[in-house]
Amino acid sequence: MARWKHNGRTRRESAVPDEVHPRPQLVRPGWQDLGGVWDFAFDDDDAGRTREWFTRGRARDEAYDRTITVPYPPESRLSGVHVTEPHEIVWYRRDFKVGEVEEGHRVVLHFGAVDHEAMVWVNGRLVGVHEGGQTPFALDITDLLDDFGPAQRIVVRVKDPIADGTRARGKQDWQDEPHAIWYHRTTGIWQPVWLEVVPPVHLTRLHWTPHNAAASVTCEGELSAAAAGGTTVRVRLRLGEETLADQSVWVDGTAFRFEVSVAALRHGEDRGRLLWSPEQPVLIDASVDAGEDAVRSYFGFREVGVADGRFLLNHVPYFLRMVLEQGYWPDSHLAAPSGDALRREVELIKELGFNGVRVHQKAEDPRFLHWCDRLGLVVWGESAAAYEYSSVAVSRYTAEWQEIVRRDRSHPCVVAWVPLNESWGVPDIASVPAQAHFASALYHLTKAVDPSRPVISNDGWEIADADFHGVHDYTPSGASLRARYGDADSLRRTLESGRPGGRRLLLDSGGQAAVPVLLTEFGGLSYAPGADEKWFGYSTVRDEEDFAERLAELVSAVLGSPELAGFCYTQLTDTEQERNGLLTAAREPKLSPDRVRAILRRPAAAVAPEEVSAHRPEGH
Repeated sequence: MARWKHNGRTRRESAVPDEVHPRPQLVRPGWQDLGGVWDFAFDDDDAGRTREWFTRGRARDEAYDRTITVPYPPESRLSGVHVTEPHEIVWYRRDFKVGEVEEGHRVVLHFGAVDHEAMVWVNGRLVGVHEGGQTPFALDITDLLDDFGPAQRIVVRVKDPIADGTRARGKQDWQDEPHAIWYHRTTGIWQPVWLEVVPPVHLTRLHWTPHNAAASVTCEGELSAAAAGGTTVRVRLRLGEETLADQSVWVDGTAFRFEVSVAALRHGEDRGRLLWSPEQPVLIDASVDAGEDAVRSYFGFREVGVADGRFLLNHVPYFLRMVLEQGYWPDSHLAAPSGDALRREVELIKELGFNGVRVHQKAEDPRFLHWCDRLGLVVWGESAAAYEYSSVAVSRYTAEWQEIVRRDRSHPCVVAWVPLNESWGVPDIASVPAQAHFASALYHLTKAVDPSRPVISNDGWEIADADFHGVHDYTPSGASLRARYGDADSLRRTLESGRPGGRRLLLDSGGQAAVPVLLTEFGGLSYAPGADEKWFGYSTVRDEEDFAERLAELVSAVLGSPELAGFCYTQLTDTEQERNGLLTAAREPKLSPDRVRAILRRPAAAVAPEEVSAHRPEGH
């Protein structure tokens, strides 16, 4: 098996520090990380609230019979608990200190993600609740602090019902042990917990929408409160040491939206050096002042769209070469083992030859998106799926999906939204109109919140409203792929009557001309040397050479089609019993990365050479 090297070091020896803020596009100095050892307890009888485990006292202390390392879930090894049996209710407790806080300033407690229902107490008083296992929430705890002394206490109760199919759970298994393509659960806190001190009036949201042709960017934000008499919001944009813009507006209220002009974008010779792409991931640094508040942010001048059967990046056809990534780690499950591990994940995807990633059934940690922005990798935005359809499921999923889109829509790396996958959560979409309406509603809701990106309502099959069609086809034969997608006639027949996944591809085949088609899941080849008998794969290969030949056969069939706008190969890593990765679960390559890259980077028939060269940095 191949050994992975990077800059003279093995991956396990990477010296890159964990340097990224947990909220990379709205950064203030001086934040306090609350990760580390917390007190912890299981509450299988749901007795904690009645017995007031959120207050102080000896009986309460005895309830917390173990410790946990946050932000790792209790099912994982890195948590120090490593109990994989189902426990639906868990409690966390931690004491912390708050230093001197300037008069009038506020102390805000942030959670990156807690799966699934969280209740939070500070010093014995309930401060807030949140539902949804993938999205952040923030709580102003200033008025609950005990004179800003050294003995503050946070208590968190989490409920994560295992068998409730109306909640977004993604690949987390509902059975006691993982099976097929489902994995161990992630309960409770799984992204950073942190504190920051903010001025009385401060920014709570900040979004960027670039307009390349108009030579501007929309700056949109929200303030925690309306300042008496209004306040000035100032935006300064820089590229390195070059000032691109310095603009201020007067805000009377809590919400603002204005255009920031960037003159350099009006000049053809300048525009190329300012645009973001995976080949040239240029980021624009932004400083935003709002009254007393000052934050750092960034964005990229990047526009995406679809036209004439192609995906467009900055108005030029761009062939997507993506890999499906589950976002699971052997020792930490959905939680990344470190911030540095997120950077390494992006690096290895690029070094294999991919220009994009489909983070599957998970809204990934914002620090991962930061590295995709900075290192250059396009991302399809997804969510964990629910598995049952009901009015309750509709309400829950819609709320969480909107939070995901709002959280991530300023990242230039995110180029498409995929609210549903393979009819999970809408199992009868082809026969029950309400489920089809829900899929269509998610498409239109997403376009309403973020009209700047293409959306597919349901990826894989039974596609309702969509700006592109994503097809899942795990045939093990390159010849079969060519027969289904090799030319316009075969693709049309496949879309109209093919059932590669056992279900029809389009709910309505009318009016689909010129919609881009991508093979968004294929491959799944299992090469699992030394695997035990409990493993899953779509098709198997005998050895390393057979793996390389079969991979080349499948990829060549896709690249040879003039009709396909891109692909997503399944998958990046082995994940628990699913052993169909290009890498092992430990991120060791099964094939030489150079060999994989040579297979993936062959020219695509769908994109002309001059269109490919349009995305290369100057001088390349």
